[in-house]
Amino acid sequence: MRQNANTVIVGATVVLVPYEPHHVPVYHRWMENAALRFLTGSERLTLDEEFAMQRQWRMDSDKCTFIVLDRVALEANDGDELHAMVGDVNLFSIRDDADDDEERTRPEPQNNNIVVEQEEAMLWKAVECEIMIAEEASRGKGFGKEAMLLMIKYAIDNLHPSVFIAKIKTDNITSQNLFAKIGFEKFSQNDVFQEVQMRATPITLLNLLQHLISTLGNYSEWKERIRKAT
Repeated sequence: MRQNANTVIVGATVVLVPYEPHHVPVYHRWMENAALRFLTGSERLTLDEEFAMQRQWRMDSDKCTFIVLDRVALEANDGDELHAMVGDVNLFSIRDDADDDEERTRPEPQNNNIVVEQEEAMLWKAVECEIMIAEEASRGKGFGKEAMLLMIKYAIDNLHPSVFIAKIKTDNITSQNLFAKIGFEKFSQNDVFQEVQMRATPITLLNLLQHLISTLGNYSEWKERIRKAT
């Protein structure tokens, strides 16, 4: 998403940076893992296709992606992001079933400007959340929870959604537990897609976010500061 193309979010243990071309080879290596592809619902791509996907995601208005960096590893390796990459965190603008019901009962607008305004208002009304800690050695350290909370705070402050939705594989108990700890509750289960849907509203998440260490900054300026510091 262009809106976060030059945004960095610094937390206590992780740093979120935009998904850049230099991250793609590591991301591609992660996606060679069949188990990760299954859990994230991803297709296997060639390296060239992965680069093309990165470019597309950068321009899409309905996707927001950050690469998750281990802050300690980043600082220990002189700001080398590739050695600090542990996963990614994503937001997707989706249509909610409740929104579809509302659409069917809403009168048809007669003004094209009103149509555009309604579409813009609906864009990030319902947000699907996705977190992946791809590096096995980096799991169980709280990186996923903090990265997801940082992303949720970014969404509340900048995208103003009404509901957060997580779609998780039925047997991915670790991910279900993570979202439950954050404040999500089970909403439905789809046995055909082997998927559980969990939901939370911004209001239910505010208590956790109040104590979150989060600094929003300019990615280019942050990289320059890191370079000079090392």
